[in-house]
Amino acid sequence: MLVYDHPVGKEGLLWKHLLPWWQETRGITDQEQAARALYNRMKDSLPKESTGQQNLFWYYHHANWDRLSGVHAMQNLRMDFLMLLLGTRRVVLEVDGMRHFTRNGGTEPDSAKYAATMAGDRDLKLRGYEVFRFGHDELRDRDRARPLLAGFFDTLLDRPPAGPSRV
Repeated sequence: MLVYDHPVGKEGLLWKHLLPWWQETRGITDQEQAARALYNRMKDSLPKESTGQQNLFWYYHHANWDRLSGVHAMQNLRMDFLMLLLGTRRVVLEVDGMRHFTRNGGTEPDSAKYAATMAGDRDLKLRGYEVFRFGHDELRDRDRARPLLAGFFDTLLDRPPAGPSRV
């Protein structure tokens, strides 16, 4: 687990904050070496079997990293990606594969697992997070995922945060 232990300001958690923190905590003086090490550490935290998560991380890093960045893990909540953006905007990105709704190695549907996933989704939303889910299959192939992710990130990063809903 990677735990950023500094306060997060109004502009969110950006690469320009993560890199000096990483250098300081790891004692790395060379910025380029530290950047490579931090990127590799983040990449290595992804499940090896989830090419969808790996492709989302790869795309976001290569296309959007310098625009607004932020990946952070929260204690007691398991999420694939968390972006801490401008202001207090918190965006969770999830890549859902068969493990989210099956058991016995993906051979049997498991409605209880699916219900637990949806309960976690609701809980995050009630805590003020924007939650976006991708199916693993739509991100499996990098070339096919690229236009989907490009459109998604363009829209996500260019729009104001969702306000509280009033019913």
